[in-house]
Amino acid sequence: MARWLSFFAEYNFRVEYKPGKLNVLADALSRRPDYGPAHITRVTTDLYDRIRMAYRNDESLASLVRFLTAGKKAKSEWLSPRQRSRLHQYEWQDGLFYYRVEPHEPPRVVVPNDEDLKFNILQEAHDAPSSGHMGREKTFLSVSQAFWWTHMYKWVARYVKTCETCQRVKPAGHASAPLQSLPVPTDCWKSMSLAFVFGLPADDHGNTGILVFVCRLSKMVHLAPVPDTVTGEQAATLFVNGVFRHHGLPETFVLNRDPRFTAAFWQTLFQLLGTRLHMSTADHPQTDGQTERVNRVLEDTLRSVCAAAPCTWSERLPVVEFALNNAVHASTGFTTFYLNGMRHPRVPLTLRGGTESSILSGFLYRHQVECDQPSPCCYGDSTGQTKEVL
Repeated sequence: MARWLSFFAEYNFRVEYKPGKLNVLADALSRRPDYGPAHITRVTTDLYDRIRMAYRNDESLASLVRFLTAGKKAKSEWLSPRQRSRLHQYEWQDGLFYYRVEPHEPPRVVVPNDEDLKFNILQEAHDAPSSGHMGREKTFLSVSQAFWWTHMYKWVARYVKTCETCQRVKPAGHASAPLQSLPVPTDCWKSMSLAFVFGLPADDHGNTGILVFVCRLSKMVHLAPVPDTVTGEQAATLFVNGVFRHHGLPETFVLNRDPRFTAAFWQTLFQLLGTRLHMSTADHPQTDGQTERVNRVLEDTLRSVCAAAPCTWSERLPVVEFALNNAVHASTGFTTFYLNGMRHPRVPLTLRGGTESSILSGFLYRHQVECDQPSPCCYGDSTGQTKEVL
């Protein structure tokens, strides 16, 4: 402030106040009609309004609603002994019940005893293309992030078991022989694997395959449609456009023995990056089971999502990629979105106003409990190469 006063002291001027309606010159520059406020569109869903309405018809929740909305007039005699013992786990905000399974976990919306509501939630969490017709465990973990009701696991198990699409397109599971796993990387996208999936119906652009990129720590997946004539140079371009611009350059690449991953791939990659460093690669035979596992899940998900129109698989690929990355991975206990960004992406099922929960609190609590437990690493059933950038 003292510097500004010293600066203005060199000038001889007088400050006069002029009302805005008389300040015509300012209006001409700062109040142009085409510089008006932006139009904001808020996306919402009627699901939570239906939940609020259903609370009125749920006798098991009526006493809790009465107690939590009565304020100082609330009496504990209105509650059953079971409700009194769990009262600290319930919250009431914006007309919605919230239930905390654990003290440090984000609250979940309590779904009343309405079968139509429960089936609508499970249909969105399982059948929607962005959900990918995942199995029982992943569907349950997806639903339980935002909702809670008694015997939810049994509801999910019955729903997935009776899903007609899953029964028709998914093969029966079989046990795989255990193989030696690769060392676990210490950072996301420090090590990644690449593989091709071919044999798909030709789409309108002549694509019959998918180039699969997988982060070996977080298990995040990126997918790119390719024709069966794809070259190493084209694969390098797809890597730069689909992976490098988001995550940078990994230190190691786990590749299968596809002839497309030759010197042309690396020459094109380093040329696209514009590096003047002298880059070289070193081969280390290893297993590439992780990508093989991702490929199997990818094929099952594509068959489920595109069952009615198989030739449209490339149009659904972005949504399938989202579904794979938004599913809880068995080896980490988290979604790949959560490990890369420490947040769960919003989907139509979770669009609501109300309580804001801490993203970090749930992660730290679960990490404290699970970090010391050993997790299975990358098991596989094929031999490949590890390319290490030196």
